[in-house]
Amino acid sequence: RQQTLAMHLLKLVLNCLNFDFIGNSADESADDLCTVQIPTSWRTIFLEPETLDLFFDLYHSLPPLLSQLALSCLVQFASTRRSLFSNPERAKYLGNLIKGVKHILENPQGLSDPGNYHEFCRFLARLKTNYQLGELVMVKDYPEVIQLIANFTITSLQHWEFAPNSVHYLLTLWQRMVASVPFVKTAEPHLLDTYAPEITKAYITSRLESVPVVVRDGLEDPLDDTATVFQQLEQLCTVSRCEYEKTCALLVQLFDQNAQNYQKLLQSSVRNPLEFTVQEGRLAWLVYFVGTVVGGRLTYTSTDEHDAMDGELSCRVFQLISLMDAQLPQSSNEKVELAILWFLDQFRKTYVGDQLQRTSKVYARMSEVLGITDDNHVLETFMTKIVTNLKYRGRCEPVISRTLQFLNDLSVGYPFYCVQHIILENNKMKINMYSLSLFKHFPFLGITDNYSLSDLRCRTTFYTALTRLLMVDLGEDEDEFENFMLPLTVSFESVTRVFNSSFEQEEAKRMLIGLARDLRGIAFALNTKTSYTMLFDWIYPAYLSVLQRAIELWYREPACTTPILKLMAEFMQNRSQRLNFDVSSPNGILLFREASKMICTYGNQILSLGTLSKDQVYPLKLKGISICYSALKSALCGNYVSFGVFKLYGDNHFDNVLQAFVKMLLSVSHSDLLQYRKLSQAYYPLLECLTQDHMSFITSLEPHVLIYILTSISEGLTALDTIVSSSCCASLDYIVTYLFKHIAKEGKKTLRCRAISQDGQRLLHFMQQNPEVLQQMMSILMNTIIFEDCRNQWSVSRPLLGLILLNEKYFSELRATLITSQPDNKREVLDQCFRNLMEGVEQNLLVKNRDR
Repeated sequence: RQQTLAMHLLKLVLNCLNFDFIGNSADESADDLCTVQIPTSWRTIFLEPETLDLFFDLYHSLPPLLSQLALSCLVQFASTRRSLFSNPERAKYLGNLIKGVKHILENPQGLSDPGNYHEFCRFLARLKTNYQLGELVMVKDYPEVIQLIANFTITSLQHWEFAPNSVHYLLTLWQRMVASVPFVKTAEPHLLDTYAPEITKAYITSRLESVPVVVRDGLEDPLDDTATVFQQLEQLCTVSRCEYEKTCALLVQLFDQNAQNYQKLLQSSVRNPLEFTVQEGRLAWLVYFVGTVVGGRLTYTSTDEHDAMDGELSCRVFQLISLMDAQLPQSSNEKVELAILWFLDQFRKTYVGDQLQRTSKVYARMSEVLGITDDNHVLETFMTKIVTNLKYRGRCEPVISRTLQFLNDLSVGYPFYCVQHIILENNKMKINMYSLSLFKHFPFLGITDNYSLSDLRCRTTFYTALTRLLMVDLGEDEDEFENFMLPLTVSFESVTRVFNSSFEQEEAKRMLIGLARDLRGIAFALNTKTSYTMLFDWIYPAYLSVLQRAIELWYREPACTTPILKLMAEFMQNRSQRLNFDVSSPNGILLFREASKMICTYGNQILSLGTLSKDQVYPLKLKGISICYSALKSALCGNYVSFGVFKLYGDNHFDNVLQAFVKMLLSVSHSDLLQYRKLSQAYYPLLECLTQDHMSFITSLEPHVLIYILTSISEGLTALDTIVSSSCCASLDYIVTYLFKHIAKEGKKTLRCRAISQDGQRLLHFMQQNPEVLQQMMSILMNTIIFEDCRNQWSVSRPLLGLILLNEKYFSELRATLITSQPDNKREVLDQCFRNLMEGVEQNLLVKNRDR
């Protein structure tokens, strides 16, 4: 009974300390950035040393389930806001916390429980988050405590299989301690130069020692959890640069030893697969460590000597790359390859592209050993590695996608803009790059049945990077562009021939999926008017008809329709004003007509599927609809089509695509509309475009369609996604403003206005028949503003005035209801708020008063 009471008391204390006192709840996942905003009235309790002592005593005397709760409370005590204390009080409070830590570490029996261990690690991390290193070193017990914490961390790292999630907090503590070293102004020694290298060494050696255990016992390999590995390495990179000489010497010794062992294995006549796996696992870890310490240069004060050490380590990885690539195509290790790509990316960020690094000492040793004298040579090495991976590792999706991401990063922006020029100035690399676009070189660009359709996704990234690099050199040369597009031209021609005969569907389908992904990558990279126009002239009209035919044939197969629809959506994007064709060019209208045909074809076909099960409805139908809506929205607000032209010349493409929009919409339930994020983020911005520029279409809709659309707006107003709620507010504002202007014109109607106002009359008649629609939306907006955390107040305010002026009687009733729902002492306040809201607002002047 006592234990149950103690548990409830501790939970109560913890809930009090966890309470969001200022209504500004931080992201709960950011556990290490927490300050508890303790009320000032609790100050006296926190100033009494007995309060902290009580919880430390409870930890030592209670069984694990309860001692864990006591530690959770202490985590919050350690996070108390700094402003609660004066400087001397804060130092005393910190002293008591450190004294408690020392006592726990001197009596570590309770930490064998995983719950206690985890909470204690959180407690240590919070100490550094909320106190500066300068304050910690002033505490009387600091030298003993930092030694105890270092020993505790080393022991934890050595037991790598025990509570791996808790290690994050220990590394956070050391990362922040080391990062603070340059800012400590006190004379007291921080002792981190003694302990940080020991922490680094413990992490490195423990990971290497884990490899044979993992391989021998078939355990889960920590290297497979790349998210955790990257997170820990990013923390380690700061710690490793403290007393960098020691870390570097250790890595050089371990790397040489393991590389020699690996070479011996390669040369031996008897090959033991297990030994190879162990050795390659160790090398993978070592390459990660070298990449980590090289990347750490950007986070810590560095010297020329440190750069020279980076060169010493980098040499070894570049030599290992040559050694591994020499084994191809017979053998390849995925983990080593992923580690090498991590290293190359860290080296790129640190030593490539920035003009200031050209004289860096990193190249001194690399020049002696490898002949790599500057970043131009490094880029050649990068490109050779990328080409090798794409040629020989096409079957390994993780390696291919990471390689392509690396190529993509090389092709983007300053300071890597020079990368493009370096590649293109160097003839050997230039030829290499041009040959990249030929299918025969890279298996992953092939269309054989050995590859699943999802593997073809890599191609978009590949062609984006390739196009970026080559467009620097191609400029406006149409012949060069035709040469670049030659492999795709050949493929399209063969697909066209296939379509004109009785054909093998599977092969044609795979070819088209690959082509759609390639073209989307190219289209994404072409952000200038000239380059985009060259692509448009290449694809229209010959090849767009092939894509249309594919949508007709394979509408049931999202693996085929999704890449084609996404390609069309990319084509419709007027990014960087690339679609502003010349004034005499019909291209904008021609492009819209093609998109309209495709959306209508897809929409009509997909509706013929009938009712689909819950697990099929998104992949088979809603995903495609959301891409169609996204493409249509890009076209409507891209500013490159004059939509009045269609009606003027009796062209029905615009009407058809709007009707397709309605048909697809009515086949989707309101719950699905909001449940599927991609669908709602495509539909609501599209609706905003339609209400802004095409109200004549909205007013022409049947009553049941209007009800559907207005209900979707009403439900979207309270959506958590601000894209959705803001678009709903904007759409509602356009509808209300249109209505209001129509009523204003009705009052002073002339003969000329009568024909124009028929559309408005229809909408007004509908609203008079269904007054509850706008009234409900006014109620939702008012309740959102008054009672909820309204994240987009400006958007919410826009439609509000129009709603009030159109429904004055209902507004008075709603106001009275809201006021009477409040406690007596708040009614007068709310009444005054309503009076302030409408103060100075003149009837019938919507536009003038809206900003007020």
